[in-house]
Amino acid sequence: MTAEAAFAAAVIAGAFLVLGLAGFGNGLVALAFLPLVMSPVTAIVLLTVYTVLATIVIFLPLRADFDPAGMPSLLVGSVVGTPLGVWVLTVLPASTLTRLIGVVLLAVVALEWLGVYPERLPGRAWALVAGLAAGVLGAAVGTPGPPVVLYMASQGWSPRTVKANLQAFFLVNQAVIVVGYWWTDLLTPSLWHDALVFLVPAALGLVAGMALFARVDQVRFRQIVFVILFASGLLLLIRG
Repeated sequence: MTAEAAFAAAVIAGAFLVLGLAGFGNGLVALAFLPLVMSPVTAIVLLTVYTVLATIVIFLPLRADFDPAGMPSLLVGSVVGTPLGVWVLTVLPASTLTRLIGVVLLAVVALEWLGVYPERLPGRAWALVAGLAAGVLGAAVGTPGPPVVLYMASQGWSPRTVKANLQAFFLVNQAVIVVGYWWTDLLTPSLWHDALVFLVPAALGLVAGMALFARVDQVRFRQIVFVILFASGLLLLIRG
């Protein structure tokens, strides 16, 4: 294995450890480093394929904790927001929008750490807004997670329900994107070769993260979520 391949394997393992633990954040972790050793397009497509499989693996042991409340509105908002995100991408520089998202995330985390972020955001309207934002951000800069995570963090759900619902949302979101990649011929033989090469580190990271999640209580889980959001916001602000 070359040094570049070993580096990529370590990054992918770390990214999927984060996904196994928190249920999100693997893309932000991996895309901060993978473009150093492979093309950004390859990295994005590879992660998306892995994420579809990973969400199924994570969801199955949590399926009894799945709560469909708000999910239809989240998914409708995401579908509606996706074309808007494509339009935003053509109007604003991606770096500007990425840094703006980073600022918003850091502000939200600051509210949480100051004790003023709301514990509850009741009503389907908030789910629709979160889904809409996820669709826009997912299409514009490839980061659909933060709005949905923030919505779910304010529903009073247990960590298992939050994680189960996140996987249900991302499974639909990422599967639709994979279909788009197939339609545009991005699922090349070379991509499938890379997917096989890095499958073991991705699987090991995912299993390790899921094992760590089993030891996390509700308070600690919320703390972990906002630490990851803080790191994500800082990364987006710096990376642009």
